[in-house]
Amino acid sequence: MRIGIPLETAAGETRFAATPETVKKYVAQGHQVTVQFHAGVAASLTDAAYQAAGAAMGSAADAFGAPLVLKVRAPSLEERSLLPSGTVVVGMLNPFDADNIAAMAGCGLTAFALEAAPRITRAQSMDVLSSQANIAGYKAVLLAANTYQRFMPMLMTAAGTVKAVRMLVMGVGVAGLQAIATAKRLGAVIEASDVRPPVKEQVESLGAKFIDVPFITDEEREIAQGVGGYARAMPADWMRRQAELVHERARLSDIIITTALIPGRRAPVLIGEETVKAMKPGSVIVDMAVEQGGNCPLSELGKTVTKHGVHIIGQPDLATLLAADASALYARNVLDFLKLIIDKDANLALNRDDEIVAATLLCHGGEVLRKWQQQ
Repeated sequence: MRIGIPLETAAGETRFAATPETVKKYVAQGHQVTVQFHAGVAASLTDAAYQAAGAAMGSAADAFGAPLVLKVRAPSLEERSLLPSGTVVVGMLNPFDADNIAAMAGCGLTAFALEAAPRITRAQSMDVLSSQANIAGYKAVLLAANTYQRFMPMLMTAAGTVKAVRMLVMGVGVAGLQAIATAKRLGAVIEASDVRPPVKEQVESLGAKFIDVPFITDEEREIAQGVGGYARAMPADWMRRQAELVHERARLSDIIITTALIPGRRAPVLIGEETVKAMKPGSVIVDMAVEQGGNCPLSELGKTVTKHGVHIIGQPDLATLLAADASALYARNVLDFLKLIIDKDANLALNRDDEIVAATLLCHGGEVLRKWQQQ
């Protein structure tokens, strides 16, 4: 099968869907690989490296003209015009974007959204959300440290002692756990909060203190378990109690990193304006949910702003700031996923009885196969 890997054209996107490492494996499996000229430059991936791995270099039309196209982002209107009907597209295609899914179906595309893979053991090696969130959590701490105007660790010097930074991490999924681990290595004193009780043990194993908001009703306990590894929107009364506790902890924090997302819904507000006003001058908030409305209403997409003396970082897609490693991990996720839809003779073989294939397949034969519901 011929596999095409085009340049990503979405604003700010630096990642690439294949590396020389994965291209070499595709070629060894009997595939012909076409990579668009200079497509991997933003991730420090050269045309010469792809050619050495066995890829042919070509134009955007050459890459999009392949029967199987690997992407990071969903194809734009212009890109869809280059995709022949029947093309298989694999990438992070946003299963909650109903308009784009309908557009891809209208073009006759077979589209797989990797972020829709179920959270099961067999799918771990192709879990793009985890691989990219891991990088984002790490980068969030570095951005905060770069913006904060004091040391992270406690230092004892001839001129006196410098206190360690107090950090609050809100939302303890993959990104939050990586943020805790990274901040711990830098010497911060860390607290963390999450609606899901099982993460308490993980937080404490990394050396952070878990902020526990007690559950009053059975409904709160049930909702807090989440769905498929993801958090669900909590009842208003629990959110009020959490806000009160967070307000008190935030006043004492130097850095806050928020990661709370609910699939398909606007991000919950965790750090309100009154809390920002109560924070110390020079404190830093990294709002990792800024693309979905933000965990802080004062965040601005793509900007670092100072409000009430607090620096608020609204940088989206933090994984794109480490494009080389982000591309390497993403490309391996894609490589493992393709094993489910390509047979040993290097031909497309859609087994729609496979739960991973069924969960990720958005459209096929002009039909939208699954309407994603908000949690």
